[in-house]
Amino acid sequence: MMGENKWMGKRWEDMDTDVLVKIFKELNLVELSPVSQVCRLWRSACSDPLIWGTLDFGLLKSNFIQTRASPYIWVDDRSDKRLARILRVAMAISCGNVNCMIFHYNLFMKDEHLHFISERSPHLKRLVMPAWNRITKVAICQAIQRWQELESMTMPTIGHPPYIMEEIARSCKNFTELKIMGSFDQQFASAILQFLPKLKVLSLRCSKVSMDALQCLLNSMEYLEVLNISHCLLLVIAANGRKQVVHELDSQIFERASRLREFHYCQSRLCVACQRMVVDEGIMRWYRYEDWFWRRDEVRSLDLQDYGKLFDAGCERLTSVE
Repeated sequence: MMGENKWMGKRWEDMDTDVLVKIFKELNLVELSPVSQVCRLWRSACSDPLIWGTLDFGLLKSNFIQTRASPYIWVDDRSDKRLARILRVAMAISCGNVNCMIFHYNLFMKDEHLHFISERSPHLKRLVMPAWNRITKVAICQAIQRWQELESMTMPTIGHPPYIMEEIARSCKNFTELKIMGSFDQQFASAILQFLPKLKVLSLRCSKVSMDALQCLLNSMEYLEVLNISHCLLLVIAANGRKQVVHELDSQIFERASRLREFHYCQSRLCVACQRMVVDEGIMRWYRYEDWFWRRDEVRSLDLQDYGKLFDAGCERLTSVE
């Protein structure tokens, strides 16, 4: 009889939150947006920290051209509006639960974008932002001040590194991990030694590194546990400014590095990444190579692996439509 065949399952609005979270975790940002508007229970589930552990914008790029005047990058207005729109959605649904945020090296943010992000992600522990072209010194320092729980950062080479190292030291007491993409000289090494002497992990992968800077790190950073100089272009800079490429590390460098828990080093002529560094003269032109290439690192905790689910290829196509 019909009366005896009662439906024993739960209605969607009566589902347990942990079950909803498992389901919603398979959705991307575009799909989560309307789902979060269904009811309070669903919005709460959509904002769960398990979903927002990592917000990966690794596919999102700006439409830009390089210029000769500061900030040396001109970004199409539609790219800025698209970025602002996506950030509004992400920050609204996440409710401040983002722990790790990853941006593409060709995504160029403005001060207002960074201000908006830092205000709405107070518990950020890891930031991967390889491009600061349009971000001012004041804006990045204000963001760091809000991110007091920050532990790890990937950043580009900057002209005057002491100011950001000092701000990190002042505001982020648990900071232990740094990756620099670009060039690393004596000034950068001295700034780290002065303000972040207890840094534990440092990656200079695919960077142009002066031997003076490398020796400074190995001689003075007593708390350093992990150092990655894989595929770097190592240079000796003479007093007259002349530069000479170092093709092999000497025994003294290896002896000093032996105290480290991990020392990653590669200058093989057979290595594809090393070959690319030579061709690019020490400044890696990432756009020439696989789109995942810039995300890799020999240090496990710094390797970004595959693109995150929250902003996948399908999400990128949908948000590119005006």
